[in-house]
Amino acid sequence: MDDISRRRIAVTSSHWGAFEVETEGDRITATRPFAADPNPPSIPAIIPAAVHHHTRVARPAIRRGWLDHRGGGGRGSDDFVELPWDEALDIAAAEIARIRDTHGNTSIFGGSYGWSSAGRFHHAQSQVHRFLNSIGGYVASFGSYSTGCAQAIMPHVFGMNFLEQIYHAQDSWQTIADHTETLVMFGGINPKNAQVSMGGITEHGTASWFDRFAEKGMRRINIGPQRTDAPGGCEWMPLRPATDTALMLALAHVLETEGLTDHAFLDRYTTGFTRFRPYLMGETDGQPKSPDWAAPICGLDPETIRALARRMAGTRTLITVAWSLQRAEHGEQPYWMSAVLAAMLGQIGLPGGGVGYGYGAIGGVGKGLRRLRGMTLDQFANPVREVIPVARIADMLLNPGQDYDFNGKRGPYPDIRLIYWAGGNPFHHHQDLNRLHEAWQRPETIIVNEPWWTPTAKRADIVFPATTPYEREDIGRSDLDEYLYNMPQLIPPVGEARDDYDIFAGLAARIGAEERFTEGRDSATWLRELYAGYRERAAAQGVEVPDFEELRARNWVRLPVEQEGPQATFLSRLRDDPEGAPLATPSGRIEIFSETIEGFGYDDCPGHPVWLPPSEWLGAASNAAPLHLVSPQPGDKLHSQLESALADVPGARPVALAIHPSDAAARAIAEGAIVRVHNARGACLARAALTDDITPGVVALPTGAWYGDAGENVDPHGNPNVLTPDIGTSKLGQGSSAHTALVQVSLNEG
Repeated sequence: MDDISRRRIAVTSSHWGAFEVETEGDRITATRPFAADPNPPSIPAIIPAAVHHHTRVARPAIRRGWLDHRGGGGRGSDDFVELPWDEALDIAAAEIARIRDTHGNTSIFGGSYGWSSAGRFHHAQSQVHRFLNSIGGYVASFGSYSTGCAQAIMPHVFGMNFLEQIYHAQDSWQTIADHTETLVMFGGINPKNAQVSMGGITEHGTASWFDRFAEKGMRRINIGPQRTDAPGGCEWMPLRPATDTALMLALAHVLETEGLTDHAFLDRYTTGFTRFRPYLMGETDGQPKSPDWAAPICGLDPETIRALARRMAGTRTLITVAWSLQRAEHGEQPYWMSAVLAAMLGQIGLPGGGVGYGYGAIGGVGKGLRRLRGMTLDQFANPVREVIPVARIADMLLNPGQDYDFNGKRGPYPDIRLIYWAGGNPFHHHQDLNRLHEAWQRPETIIVNEPWWTPTAKRADIVFPATTPYEREDIGRSDLDEYLYNMPQLIPPVGEARDDYDIFAGLAARIGAEERFTEGRDSATWLRELYAGYRERAAAQGVEVPDFEELRARNWVRLPVEQEGPQATFLSRLRDDPEGAPLATPSGRIEIFSETIEGFGYDDCPGHPVWLPPSEWLGAASNAAPLHLVSPQPGDKLHSQLESALADVPGARPVALAIHPSDAAARAIAEGAIVRVHNARGACLARAALTDDITPGVVALPTGAWYGDAGENVDPHGNPNVLTPDIGTSKLGQGSSAHTALVQVSLNEG
């Protein structure tokens, strides 16, 4: 049979949505948009090149220096020895058992970011955690780089899990379209970011909703350093980075001094305003937080601030806050202060009013769907109690045994001897990568499952080649999406790649945990088992789901899970019945002042929202580092995935740096020039992209470029995380502070 007669076209799902895949023989030859998607992303176009790229890990490989003398020296600069699967599994299993038996399970860190596949079974994070729990547990991480700070602070304010809040409790796009008159977007709402979602998003509708908002006549105000952080046609208030809290305080000051505060709402639904007000009015520190005070901080005119406050008080207003605001030093403050500002307006609990978080940050936020949970592989309970904030990995590795603070607790960092990473690339999303590279040398052993030779794989000791989602069968389903997919195996595994499940089953068998890990099932059996349970749960909720073989035959189905009639409004139950439906905060109300947080005694996160200047912002700029760097998500891929193939596209590397023409002219930088972006932490190359859509004094360099090889003084690809500081947002949140960075930009002399 020739390749033409073996041509096949099928639909599969991914974190950036569904798309058609064409294969011939054992190769992916083309992709096409999914017909049901009104705004399909262009990301899938690079998949044929990426899946068959020369950077694929062909077979099991072990770092030569580790084979010779064990230990971490040389990670990132050493070469690798390829071994047969059985030998490599024997070596890895023996090492895992040795570390566990010698140092205990608290010496093992299970790293995974969960983005390797939208499939429900072949979910690397579930697989690695299940394996490690089957052999006694591991040190886990809390939160994510995207929302770790918010996940710590917002339960103190609203008494609920932050992710549950944004995905299932907030106003839908339909509710916003029906009721909102003024949409105030701190950090914007960016359809580029909404391309992706943890379980996949099929109908990319964010831009379409903004078209409807415009037709209605809704005022849409984008507050932030980049005009492009919101769809075209939105008003833009060019705010300096890291000053959102100061602006929110000034808006609150106008409300209070002009008699626009809804004190009846504050009295009934909140606690602590009387503790917050003296700070707002300047009674505690001698500085009223007025528009005249905020204007030079924020870069906005005082009258513009006053007019916005009056508009917000006089119309149904929804305040939205992007995830990016809490990815900065003191990132807790704008999130907390936005809730206080919305409470002072008195519109929380009204349809299309109040406050919302993460719209546009990820696909699925704002979709009005009946909740129908997806399929989940049981990870087992983790016997190890030690958990670190996800962004504190380098601190942990560099400072074992050192005490640190986190959300009211104080304790030592564990002494990590072995890292097992599957489904992620920390040398993409961590800050100060040169520091992480140093910290990465400390553990005795690092094992990675990975399809490509990423910077993380190059810095491992044992690398197992893992399949991509196109080389195995899976089920695609998210409770934020109305589509259900059979994700067929489209091609055979590339090289000697194996599924994560089979890799872990092989290790578990050698450590004596095979029965615990597999429960006697192979991948095909697990798929049917998980799907059968999902189908039963769906039937109990009145949703008919095809059986497994029918779904395989149909490839995909659209489920009847769209909400009908009135949709959820954030905190409407509290507004309707504050005594009968209290929040899970200590007071049962929205906490403007938190006795709990005050009791922690943190100087960088007191008991109510405050303006705390970060260590690096335009108010602290110097001749050596006069520009504020922001590092948004890329638009051409998910995080750093597919980077190997994109790097081959002419003109794609180094990454484009958005810079205002006035800042470029001061440095004799022309459009397209190769520039050096640098500070005391590191340097990288970039291509200058001159634009009026960015605030003067600010530059933007998207994340996603792979970190260069060890020993390079200047990262050649344009990775902004060689420039960002590896510091926690505060003692409370300990999140990522990626957007707290000052840099200099100059023409590259090389």
